[in-house]
Amino acid sequence: MNNLIKLENICYSVDGSSDSGSNGSRKIILKDISLELRRGKILGIAGESGSGKTSLAKIIAGINKSYEGNITFNFSEEWKRIRTNPVQILFQNNGEILNPLRKVDSIIEETLIVRHHSKNVEQEKHRIFESLNISEMIMKKKGYELSGGEQQRAALARILAASPELLVLDEPFSAQDPESQLNLLNFFKKVNIEYNITIICIAHNLSILNKLCDEMMILYKGTVVESSSAEELFSNPKHPYTKFLLKAGNYELNYNELSNSNWETEKHS
Repeated sequence: MNNLIKLENICYSVDGSSDSGSNGSRKIILKDISLELRRGKILGIAGESGSGKTSLAKIIAGINKSYEGNITFNFSEEWKRIRTNPVQILFQNNGEILNPLRKVDSIIEETLIVRHHSKNVEQEKHRIFESLNISEMIMKKKGYELSGGEQQRAALARILAASPELLVLDEPFSAQDPESQLNLLNFFKKVNIEYNITIICIAHNLSILNKLCDEMMILYKGTVVESSSAEELFSNPKHPYTKFLLKAGNYELNYNELSNSNWETEKHS
């Protein structure tokens, strides 16, 4: 199987003394997370706030290195000669990766030069802008002049300019209206196919992940409770917590289900 990334027993904890009042205690954020993702596929990771989704994203992207366990990447030989990172992450607050005083066009061009040197920079720049429906007007704007939606597209353009093999999306659909969510969904599908980029998408909106992903993983309090193909998970969920999330997304919960707190005692499939 042509895996791009493999995680084995990833564990991550932080000093919990300030929370518990007991010096030396540790708060477990992630426990024994394992996964394999094939090249070209899209994995969705879902769970409530505090389940460890963003912590896992930062570990995969190489931002957080203070974890236990093993991560194996299977990148192409080309990356040994390139100065950009084969793993890129798009945070929820994507404006932070854009210089507010520089024009979008200049930011993208600089990244392309680093990635491709002087070869086909103009051609690749226009390909990216066209793919993301970024107009010439947006290209000429500075970072601080962009709206939230424009910032997101410009940040994604900068990431595409680096030509990563793995793109990690951290809550990209949050605070977006339904039309914007649909546009982003189509953008990411296009990026996955046209740029041959493997994607890990972290989100709490299961209905969007159902339309986007090939594989799914559900986290609860830092532990995987269910992992399967997206088709299997959405058509035949096994774990009570997965069923809870799906019902919550469809506004189908009753009071007893809303009060359930015994999911962590269930075994994951």
